[in-house]
Amino acid sequence: MKEPLLNEAKKDYCEPMHTCEHILNETMVRMFGCGRSVNAHIERKKSKCDYMLSQAPTEEQIIEITNRVNQVIDSHLPVYEELMSREDASKIADLSKLPEDASETLRVVRVGDYDACACIGQHVDNTSELGCFEIISHDFENDRWRVRFKLTPKGEL
Repeated sequence: MKEPLLNEAKKDYCEPMHTCEHILNETMVRMFGCGRSVNAHIERKKSKCDYMLSQAPTEEQIIEITNRVNQVIDSHLPVYEELMSREDASKIADLSKLPEDASETLRVVRVGDYDACACIGQHVDNTSELGCFEIISHDFENDRWRVRFKLTPKGEL
């Protein structure tokens, strides 16, 4: 496990699921033009993310989300961190959820060239460590789409 940088405590997330959350977030941004998840609960067995959308994704779009996330995972992208100024980070990542007391030097986690996010969480070193992404349930209420997902080892779906 990597050591925290800048004396900041990292969230105690399951590394594969947390890395998968980054990929899911960027997939949602690219497909729907929405923001990253407004709420997330990341656990080892299953996780959930909430997205603000004007309408629920269709079943075809849900299949497409699953396919795109798995394509990124199957690309075996490196997952790494970079320290950069808040100004530089703002050019490649959405900093709207950054706490006001965040330092001027930020830790930006990248998933290859697919995603960049200011984050203090723990991550795998390569997307090949994630397994298969599967949406297990979802619901839509008051412009909030909640998606529940899990990761399974390759070949177990």
